Amino acid sequence: MKMVPPFLLLATLSAPLVAQAPDQRRSDQERAYDARRRGEVLSPRAIEGRVLPTMKGYEYLGFDLDFGTAVYTLKFMRDGVVVWVDVDGRSGQIIGRTGK
Repeated sequence: MKMVPPFLLLATLSAPLVAQAPDQRRSDQERAYDARRRGEVLSPRAIEGRVLPTMKGYEYLGFDLDFGTAVYTLKFMRDGVVVWVDVDGRSGQIIGRTGK
């Protein structure tokens, strides 16, 4: 019986995953843009425009959007402490904050 080289076996096993990669490559920003176009949520820029002025002294690290709940989570850091701010993506209202 002939042995299959490990790299060939790995390539064979991962082939189905490669076929799905284009859909998985879409960024949160692109998905958020599409949701905004459909009128489901406010744009990331609109959300950032409402929240960033309230976070003076914090470094803004980016956001995530939970498409199931339409909640943006913006991530900040100050003095080595991470702070998350949850924002309703439909209304733009801050609904929660964790950290200092």
